[in-house]
Amino acid sequence: MYNEQEKQQQIKDITRKIVKVQILGAPGTILLGLALYAIYGANGDAFHPLLNDMDVVYSMLILGIVIMAWEFLTFISLIRKKAELTKET
Repeated sequence: MYNEQEKQQQIKDITRKIVKVQILGAPGTILLGLALYAIYGANGDAFHPLLNDMDVVYSMLILGIVIMAWEFLTFISLIRKKAELTKET
């Protein structure tokens, strides 16, 4: 269907997109980690005052989960595309 050079270029493009998705997803992991720290580890004495405000913490938790879900879904679709291209080679 594609010639070999086009396949290799598409695989490179998909690999770049995977790296970008992982970089854009990193703040989600950080937000989730900070929120879990504030909920379970800080006990009202966090290293930053915002982490003592439960409204902020639950917002961070929700935003972190949403970002990580987006990252997961995007990552899975890119991996499937890459696997299809690699399998055809």
